[in-house]
Amino acid sequence: MWTIWVVAVLAYVLSVTNRTSLSAVGVDAAHHFGADASTLSMFAVLQLGVYGLMQLPIGLWLDRFGARPIMAIGMVVMAAGQLIMALSPNVGVAIFARMLLGAGDAAIFPSALRLVATWFPTQRNPVMVQLTGIIGQMGQLVAILPLATLLHATSWSIAFGSLAGVALLFTILVLALVRNHPPEREGDVSVNTETGAIRVVTSAIDTRGGIRGAWANPGTRLAFWSHFTTPFAGTAFVMLWGFPFLTSGEGLSSGQASLVQSTFVLMGIVFGPVIGILSSRNPLRRSHMLVLPIVAIQLLAWIAVLAWPGRAPFAMLLALAVALGLGGPASMIAFDHARTHNPSHQLSTATGITNVGGFLAGLLAILFIGVALDVQGASDPSDYSLGAFRIAFLTQIPIWLVGAAFIIRERKRTRIRMGLDRPRGA
Repeated sequence: MWTIWVVAVLAYVLSVTNRTSLSAVGVDAAHHFGADASTLSMFAVLQLGVYGLMQLPIGLWLDRFGARPIMAIGMVVMAAGQLIMALSPNVGVAIFARMLLGAGDAAIFPSALRLVATWFPTQRNPVMVQLTGIIGQMGQLVAILPLATLLHATSWSIAFGSLAGVALLFTILVLALVRNHPPEREGDVSVNTETGAIRVVTSAIDTRGGIRGAWANPGTRLAFWSHFTTPFAGTAFVMLWGFPFLTSGEGLSSGQASLVQSTFVLMGIVFGPVIGILSSRNPLRRSHMLVLPIVAIQLLAWIAVLAWPGRAPFAMLLALAVALGLGGPASMIAFDHARTHNPSHQLSTATGITNVGGFLAGLLAILFIGVALDVQGASDPSDYSLGAFRIAFLTQIPIWLVGAAFIIRERKRTRIRMGLDRPRGA
């Protein structure tokens, strides 16, 4: 049981490393491929887009085949993506490689969650899911510093080829050590050790309730907009634009920029359990007590950095990383909304819809920042400047405002549905 979980969680660490593998080498990628800012954005935009689109088929395949083959195939696809990235002769091929990476990445986390649900008693599931998510995010630290160090010490082909090799190694480990379910059971089921009740494990996406039926529930829409609004700024920062902003814009050294991005990752790990506990203890106040205040903190932190005359102090940039680091744990509250407000037969569908929200906002933010840089004539890394980045990062503000407005609206509708508030005009 524990061996299977360790392999699964390490596979998730590797998938996060692959997902964020351009985080500290974005400028290198721009030079390597001669890409302007908008084109560089497309690396992450299409990667995230494919990740989101693959959620439904991954769920269906998990239901049919189980976690072991799907996770192994995901690893092979990621390995292919990184190998193509290592050998890409031009931007078009490189973008295709990132799309493959997104497709393979999409299989890993749902597979890991299925293994947790299958192999561990129901009472342990919340803790094990939280541990899986927290440990998995350590993959961002690998992408921030070791990968960049390897690239600068060797070459583009060796750095990304190494990631491909590690993914192939994990394919072998998954096939050798992971099993869909315990040998004494014929299918993927989880046992409640207190009551003895046995339930069939379904995948992260369950279409029985129908997407339309799940979306009709205001609690699902509240979950979607909560996930849409909270993590996107951190996603854009750590996946692509944070490192160029910190080095070319704010004038930090590579080591200082890595420290800021590492702070972002570590804050997510530190605050995750705290926000999770507060969410579970205050189910009717999650939006007003946690989600909207964290959105406000992120917005104000960015405004403070962008409005600072000249380059921001290093301490302020660390504070920005702390604020952005709150977004990941806050986004998990969206899944609490989905679980609280949906019947069991519709929960997995609602979870899938919710998960799309954050990736949609993330790819929009990445794209808007790249386009804004291009419009200002800062297409090439040599043209990046603090002034150009200031205007580009302002494009995040409408995303926050739109998301917050829908959170407020859907929270009201959810409370009306629960009988806690009266309908307008009643």
